Amino acid sequence: MIEELKEEELIKKVGGRFRLSSLIQKRLVALNRGGTSFVDAPKNKNKLEIVIQEIMEDKIFLNMDDELVENPSGLPQDESQDVAE
Repeated sequence: MIEELKEEELIKKVGGRFRLSSLIQKRLVALNRGGTSFVDAPKNKNKLEIVIQEIMEDKIFLNMDDELVENPSGLPQDESQDVAE
């Protein structure tokens, strides 16, 4: 099992277990549809591990409408801004 999933820090970072599950599922769908990773990951790293690393590095998050927001820079963003620009 992926050790980060056992840690409460990851759950708190996202805002709860349901939001974590939702974020992981949405990002896995995006990766499976050909999306690119926002982190440097070795070829042998599975997609779930990549998603966890993206969350830990603030590359992805859910906005207030529970929509996936991609933040490749990892810099904090004001959720009131239009991220699709």
